[in-house]
Formats: sequence, C-alpha cells, structure tokens
Amino acid sequence: MVEMEFPLAFVTGAAHRLGRVFALYLARQGYAIMLHYHRSAEKAIATASEIRAIGVPVNLVKADLTEPANIHSVFATLDTLPHKLRVLVNSAGIMQRGDIRTLPVADWDATMSLNLRTPFLLAQQAIERMKDGGLIVNVSDAGAGKAWTGFPAYTVSKAGLDSLTHVLAKALAPKIRVNAIAPGLVLQSENTTPEEWQKLVDRLPLRHPASVDEIAAALEYLIKNESVTGQTIIVDGGYSLI
Repeated sequence: MVEMEFPLAFVTGAAHRLGRVFALYLARQGYAIMLHYHRSAEKAIATASEIRAIGVPVNLVKADLTEPANIHSVFATLDTLPHKLRVLVNSAGIMQRGDIRTLPVADWDATMSLNLRTPFLLAQQAIERMKDGGLIVNVSDAGAGKAWTGFPAYTVSKAGLDSLTHVLAKALAPKIRVNAIAPGLVLQSENTTPEEWQKLVDRLPLRHPASVDEIAAALEYLIKNESVTGQTIIVDGGYSLI
C-alpha cells in the first residue's frame, strides 16, 4: 500500500486517555492519523510512536481548538497531507467541577467552547473535505442526560453535543454520517481516589467499568455499519439505568 492510499482519520485530544484509544484503533484499521493535542506534548509524541510502529503515517498537530482561527490553521495543515479525510473523532474535552450558584462565566465559556463549539466548527470544516462521504463521531458522556450538579457546564455541554449530533446527522445525510459515543466509567481520573472510583463502580448494574477495547468496539461498529447515523452509542455498564 502506497502512502496515497491511506484514508485519513483526524482525532482531537488524541495524546492520551480515550482520544489515544480511538487513534490507535483507527491506525490498526489502516487509517493515516492526524493526531491533535494541545498541552500534552510528551504523551502525544509517545502515542505517535505507537502509531508509527503499526505502520501507518501519523501527523502531529498542536492547537488550542477554542480559538476558531486555530481550527482553520489545523485544516490548512490537513489539506497538505496526501490523504483524504474519511473520519473525524471529536474527543478533546474539558470536565471541570463547579457550583451552579457561583460558577464563573469564564469557566462556563471555556467548557462550552471546547466541548460544544469546537465540534461544531470542526464539523463545518470536515464537511468541505468529505465530499465523497465520511463519518463524524462526537465523544459524549453517559451522564449527558443526568443532572450532575457538581459539573454543571460539562453536563450541559455534553447534552448539547448529543443534540448537535442529531442535527448534523440529519443535515449531512446521505453523504456524511454523524454519531456519538457516550462512555461511562472507563479510565480512572487522576483526581479520583481508588476508594471514590470503587464506590462509583459498585453503583453500576454490571459492577465493572468499561474496558478501552469495549470503547474502541463502539467506534468499530459505527465505522462498519453504514446504516447508522444520528445515534449515540452508550457504553456505561448500565449507568443510564440508575
């Protein structure tokens, strides 16, 4: 396979956590990877090395995607690559605690900008590069339908992302499919103690967090099933039932 024959997958927030999982899965499926990161340079370089070892091209791009001008710059870089964009995974996001009574406007705006506005602007740019078809996958959250009072901006942003997924899917059919993946507990946060994590896991009907392979399997399903659009695939151990 010559380099020109690799389809391109653009994954935001791909240096670590679920973004890394998605990037590695797509690389194993034969996609060239455009690997976006913002501050996690060391982790991005490590992830890029793993992808190169798989035998597919990878291009690192550093950008603060909350700045619309940077999104245009990122796609200008994408246009220089010898690959056609086929998949966009909007994985970059921020999850900040806050009290709805005292939440600063700056924190609200920062969360909405990255978690909701950025996927919208990235989709607008991707549309122009997916004339022959493609897939957009937004990374939502199993808590999007809940009332998480400790994370007000995050919860509202993910609920908005689910709605955006529906609107895009209807507007862009039949050429471009748009879906979302909503993980529940998967990777323990650095800000969560083992005791807190176990308490969360014990609440789940299935009593175990999802594995990264199970999250990757959700992306695999969306790639392979071309009759699915406008859907949110929930992988949450039954969290949505409680």
